[in-house]
Amino acid sequence: MALMKAGLVGFSGSGKSTVFQWLTGAKPDPAKALHGQTGNAKVPDPRLDWLSQKFNPKKTTAASIDFLDTPGLLASERQDNPRRLGILRESHGLIVVLNGFNEEDLAGQLTRFREEVLFADLEIISNRIRKVEDNLKKPRPVKQKELDQLELDLLKKIAAALEAGQSPSTLGLKDDEEKSIRSFQLLTLKPEVALVNQGEELLGKPLPENLLALSPGAMRAPAKLEMELAELSEEDRQAFMADLGLSGMVRDEVMRGIFSGLDQLVFFTVGEDECRAWPMPKGADAVVGASQIHTDLAKGFVRAEVVSYADFQRVGSLKEAKTHGVYRLEGKTYIVHDGDIMHILSST
Repeated sequence: MALMKAGLVGFSGSGKSTVFQWLTGAKPDPAKALHGQTGNAKVPDPRLDWLSQKFNPKKTTAASIDFLDTPGLLASERQDNPRRLGILRESHGLIVVLNGFNEEDLAGQLTRFREEVLFADLEIISNRIRKVEDNLKKPRPVKQKELDQLELDLLKKIAAALEAGQSPSTLGLKDDEEKSIRSFQLLTLKPEVALVNQGEELLGKPLPENLLALSPGAMRAPAKLEMELAELSEEDRQAFMADLGLSGMVRDEVMRGIFSGLDQLVFFTVGEDECRAWPMPKGADAVVGASQIHTDLAKGFVRAEVVSYADFQRVGSLKEAKTHGVYRLEGKTYIVHDGDIMHILSST
């Protein structure tokens, strides 16, 4: 199973490395600053906690995210930013950390970041266009020239969109076209989550409307404050939070928001040995879900036994789920829903 990878990115001074430590517990290592540092964080899920209490398994495994803390982007030296963004290409999505201290223009920061991403992708596509054009000038089999011309036409269409400030996702690309550009790992095609790194002075203030218009799922990250609160005794922490008007910590909520914002959901497998949350892309079928557990299960997929978490919680057991008719048999084309409890039957 491939681990979920999220790239933390932002302009220098955004507090990105503080957010990295807040999410993962790993202290930033200056020696890894230029090449990126990875830390892992589990995705809190009250549903998994409830299932674990129900089955009392030997092991409980939550979904997790590998966060990659990347070098800060430079506002004044744009030519170096494509290289700094390059290490993000293998990530599943981008977590854009915005400087929320004082009265920074958050929407402006996000707009500038998106411009940098467009610029970086355009550089990749432009380099490929030049290479394909050179290939077309060389003696090559007719079939290969036809394929090269098709690729060139597609690349020019993508380049035109990027130059117009638009993601290639707006082009309505066909499946075969998307497959042909997959190796470029375009940043503009990755899901994006905006995370506002806030200081104590801006707590309680609503996020600006112009930011929410650009990124409706934007979230707050009082990273430094919450790390400081975590070091206090329970009594002192509660008193401090009361003084600040805080009802609770937001880290768990942010983790769940990031996971969903990266277009992921979880399904559960349950039993006495293990209760586990398995991440998979939203909108994918049961075979993709089976592949998250093991590729052999996907190859020999026969069917999936499925009950929703809500139905299982309501009836209380797998036996009762079958009695009440909410335990279903689903085939290969079944689209998995967040919170499904599944048992995969396979011929291998």
